[in-house]
Amino acid sequence: MKLGDALARSARCYPDKPALVTDDGRSFTYAELDDRSTRLANAVTERVGTERFAVLAINHFSAIESMWAGNKRGLATVQLSYRATVSELQQMADTAEAEALVFDDHNVDDALDLLDRGAFDAALHAGDRDVDHEAVESYEAVLDDSDPSLDGSLPADDECAVLHTSGTTSVPKTVAFDQDQLWYGAAQVIMEHGIDETDTALCTSPWYHMVTTDAWLYPHFVAGATVVLHSTFDPEEALDLIETHEVTGLLAVPTQLKALNDIQRGAEMPYDTDTLSYIRTGGAIVTENLIEETHEHLSEHVYNTYGMTEAGPDLSFAHPSVQEEHPGTIGKESFTWEIRVVETAPLSEDPDPDATVDAGERGEIIARGPGMSHEYIDNEEATEKSYFDGWLRTRDVARIDEEGYLYIVDRVDNMINSGGENVYPAEVERVLGNHPDVAEACVFGLDDEDWGQVVTAVVVTEDGVELTEDELEEYCLQHDGLADFKRPRAYAITDEELPRTDTGTIQREDLVEKYFS
Repeated sequence: MKLGDALARSARCYPDKPALVTDDGRSFTYAELDDRSTRLANAVTERVGTERFAVLAINHFSAIESMWAGNKRGLATVQLSYRATVSELQQMADTAEAEALVFDDHNVDDALDLLDRGAFDAALHAGDRDVDHEAVESYEAVLDDSDPSLDGSLPADDECAVLHTSGTTSVPKTVAFDQDQLWYGAAQVIMEHGIDETDTALCTSPWYHMVTTDAWLYPHFVAGATVVLHSTFDPEEALDLIETHEVTGLLAVPTQLKALNDIQRGAEMPYDTDTLSYIRTGGAIVTENLIEETHEHLSEHVYNTYGMTEAGPDLSFAHPSVQEEHPGTIGKESFTWEIRVVETAPLSEDPDPDATVDAGERGEIIARGPGMSHEYIDNEEATEKSYFDGWLRTRDVARIDEEGYLYIVDRVDNMINSGGENVYPAEVERVLGNHPDVAEACVFGLDDEDWGQVVTAVVVTEDGVELTEDELEEYCLQHDGLADFKRPRAYAITDEELPRTDTGTIQREDLVEKYFS
């Protein structure tokens, strides 16, 4: 099934139901969202024909309308990160061959810079700021003047979206998806959470990431639910929106969950979150402490998920009911996926799909399913490293237990070799993260003449807590889940948050430079 057809079904079934509510008080029914996205699809096609268009916006209604319009055009909406530099944005747009731009007030300066560089032929400004540029038209004026009936030439293809990987160590890679692929992703998330038209979901993570796009926005629109759009994440504002709109579903990476828990813990009268029936998290280590705190302050219904941009929304999920007996698990493969944990191979070689590891052993996750992408745009070298014989190589190392539950150990390329022993940072981070005075931790290897690499940790303390290296050393020595050779031999202890990408991935290189250069 095509995603555009599923969205059209929601518009037919729930025309008068709120599809989108914004944090500044605007509301759009399914009929209104359907009409406005049709007008946008026609307007863009009139200006750039069958070329793609890009969107540079915070969580703004124009971004949502652009997603819908891309499906109606059958030509991918290019989803740009408002946190990228102008040079990165230009490279993303050039790689995806986008010829028009939709942008909001928050991104006016970068949009005008891109236009002056010749990145786009046309642009629509959705906002109230005064913008004087010959290539820019008013978004609302263009929609008002556009035909409300979809142009007969559309859809021109079956494309859906162009997204970008997180790009923590290099320029983000560009990935295209068609409507069948993202429909599979949306449908499986509906099944994971039991989403239906009675649900109200808060969208507070950046819309342009795959997890927000196809694990959150599209599933709720396909189900006919209501989405409350939070422009940019602020924990107190998010909690107020949950209470005000009686939100049933929340997507939040671990750092966001921690911030929400902190507000609730410190409030004289905590916000009412009793309506929350599913919280989706992932993208970084989810510690037992975080789950326990979230149960206490937000909801007991926490789903731990695992995925990557190239795979669509997710590869696996852990239902709340299994996490007490299987703490830290990412669950089992989701409904449209086959996952195997196989013997790790050098990055220059393809893993053997038949070399599966036994329960209790470690191996690399490979996966295949109808919703996965098949290549990067204009990056043959990266494509050959990630896709082989119908399989997607994740580069994530996992352990599988006797009951088939998966536990992420680390990335293949994060592994530390210290004195001939392999140490996966995530194992050590999980132990440190469960210390009562530790807010978060990052572990990596530093070069050492005697040991090859030494296990090194940057530890962030809880507010107002003083913690010493000796105390951490004693904690690790006494912990029965950490072998002696895996203990950190060097620490940096700080009260500053770790630098992360939008999806929660720690930027290790920044920490090495800051504390150990």
